[in-house]
Amino acid sequence: MLAAAALNVILFAFGLAPSAGAEWLDARECGASGSQFETTAATVDGSKQITLADVGDFQVGQGVMVSKCNIRYTPTQMWGTGQPYRNSKPVENSVEVRGYDGTAGSWVIYILDIAPSASPSFRWTDDLGRTWHPATPITHDWQPLGGGTEVKLNQRDWESGYVIAFGARDQLVSRIEKIEGNVLTLADAANRTVPDAVVRHNDTFALQAAVDRALQEKRNVHVPIGHYRLAHTIRVNNPAAIAIEGASAVDTVLDISDGEGACFTLSSGTEVTLRNFRMTGFMGFDERDKAGYIRTRGSTCIWGFGLKHCNGVSISGTERVLVENCHASRMSGECFVSGGPSRGTVKPGRSYSQWITYRRCSVTDSARNAFNDVMCGTENTSVLQCRIVDVGGCSWEGASRFVKFIGNYVRNSGTVAMGNLGPANRDDTYPALGAGQHLIADNVFESHVPYGGCAIRTAVGATQVIIRNNLFINFGSSAVEASGATDPLHYASGNTTIAGNLFDMTSLGDKPALRTAIHVSANDTIVSDNQIYVRGSADPAVTGIRLSEPAMNVHVHGNLIRNCGQGLATARGESRVEQVVDERTFVRAYSPSGLPLDRIQPQTCRGWQLVWLDAKGQPAGAVSVVEAFDPESLRFTLREPHPMKAGDRFEVIAASLNWNLHDNLVTGCLQPVVLNCYGSHTTRLQGNLVERGGAAGVAEAIVVRGCCQMIGNQIAGFDRKDSAALALYPDRFGKPCPNVYRANLIQQCANAVAEPAPGSWAASSTADNEFIQCGGVPPTDK
Repeated sequence: MLAAAALNVILFAFGLAPSAGAEWLDARECGASGSQFETTAATVDGSKQITLADVGDFQVGQGVMVSKCNIRYTPTQMWGTGQPYRNSKPVENSVEVRGYDGTAGSWVIYILDIAPSASPSFRWTDDLGRTWHPATPITHDWQPLGGGTEVKLNQRDWESGYVIAFGARDQLVSRIEKIEGNVLTLADAANRTVPDAVVRHNDTFALQAAVDRALQEKRNVHVPIGHYRLAHTIRVNNPAAIAIEGASAVDTVLDISDGEGACFTLSSGTEVTLRNFRMTGFMGFDERDKAGYIRTRGSTCIWGFGLKHCNGVSISGTERVLVENCHASRMSGECFVSGGPSRGTVKPGRSYSQWITYRRCSVTDSARNAFNDVMCGTENTSVLQCRIVDVGGCSWEGASRFVKFIGNYVRNSGTVAMGNLGPANRDDTYPALGAGQHLIADNVFESHVPYGGCAIRTAVGATQVIIRNNLFINFGSSAVEASGATDPLHYASGNTTIAGNLFDMTSLGDKPALRTAIHVSANDTIVSDNQIYVRGSADPAVTGIRLSEPAMNVHVHGNLIRNCGQGLATARGESRVEQVVDERTFVRAYSPSGLPLDRIQPQTCRGWQLVWLDAKGQPAGAVSVVEAFDPESLRFTLREPHPMKAGDRFEVIAASLNWNLHDNLVTGCLQPVVLNCYGSHTTRLQGNLVERGGAAGVAEAIVVRGCCQMIGNQIAGFDRKDSAALALYPDRFGKPCPNVYRANLIQQCANAVAEPAPGSWAASSTADNEFIQCGGVPPTDK
């Protein structure tokens, strides 16, 4: 007996035993039921009394949710044209709604999409964009939608383009004031007469009362085993220090499937600990399209989860937060999410989030993101030893600073996305303080990525990122991308290290997708000591490492690449003209982003060349030189006039790339090395070993179509008839490439050097190469 008591003391000290003692407030003391009981009831329009089929365990003072009996509308939202996420418009008296009859469901979201037009009309959807009803001209009178709902669009500049959204619900949220037999008297009246309303417990009021009391009394909250239904969020406002702990992470359930918002919302304050809860919502992985981006014509950046929202925990400005052993599923929104101010913008005395830790948590079967820091201001968030499975949005999305995503397991879930800094979520502390600094380490990624295109991406303003020692198992999607893409609203990413990862790119699907283990288009990137392979025969759909111009200062070394379609590959950068200002000045289009909009170092592109393309994507013969880039107007100025029009395409040649690819091993690949880029005099391949391995039908070991230096490499075993160790093609303009090929060892190859158009070898520096058991050996006297 004494031993058991002592054990309980020890377990409690480590947070592993049910809480007890004066410092803990039991949520049942504040009326929490934890009951799943539900029954049907008859309601009468205008009456507070409802007649239950079975009164069950309902008690006076408890909260209830009653379906079908209370038609109401969520606030109407409206967006127009303009900058994304800053294009919300005041509704005022522009929109009127009436008539919902409940036949379309307990909670329906209506979206009206008004495309810009001199004769405005609207199309509409009631399933978050899955299906759209045909466009109808705006009459400024009542116009029918579905489920009995009618909308009236009053006079406004509808021709400018808008998106309107509102929700229709039939749920009554109230409290029990009296029980007489099977008749409950509620605090609020129904507004519909129905014979079969469903009555469920609502523990929001009781749990909120427990939290408020605990904050006032400087105590913690213990939530016993039970099923706690929520109508809306439990708020923890300005806490000094509080722990809210469930008795069991399996059997203490917070169920917001009939409600809206977060299970917990933390606002400001110093310290909160949440521990041992299971949380469930109303939208699973199979409805991820409804929670995602809704393509509209009248506005942009409309997301389904923002219109019909539930999630686990929302944090705004709380300094220290620990969320431990909490497990969420079927959430429509960003499940564990934080936002709020940053250190440079907070007013005196106001807190900001500096230390959020998610430990041993999970997100499964959910429509949108698992973990998310929305704003750049949150600092030192850690996601540790968590499990993310079947998540329809990002596994992690972080615009914040100093993030650690370590030791997690991810399967069939979206991208770990770093950066994503736009005008709406960065502030004046950027770029001086930077953002998106991340350490992504010791994680396991299995299967494939259903959203985002790759497992890990650094992009749009993220700097100082380390991606190391991760495992990718049977991976059927692209794995890691360091993106240098820029657009008029976003900065580039950079300063990335990708090291020590193991990529098993074997696809178990019937139709393997095109995929790349590591893709780099960002400046200042190191790719080292990774293993990339496919089990069995080479997979033509897999590229080991791809580098895209004009990424600068890229160091690739010590990697093992085996049984891929392409081993090491490069690509050119392309952009197009959006607007012509004059014969020397233009504005670049939003995408593609080969010509970077570098607002931090605008002088970078001075002296770069633009190769203008014809309608077939081939060089048209003209080459321009960039004289300047204006980071305010985003205009590029050419050194000499050039006839341009909107839509003209061009490729980009950086003056000096500084690419160093050395001491890599490439074996068993169908196209081991493909240098299909412009390159530069600082593009160097040195000390690499390229070997045929078990690959059959390899025509060319190393393909060169641009400027590079190849020094001290070994190429071996490409002995198939007509195979070539070095395949030297003319450059993009059809001219020989005057490169450096020195001190390379080429052995047991059918042709040491092949030139589809002669001249490249003769134009190059070719001293000290050694050829052993090779045909097609060229002269090497210089």
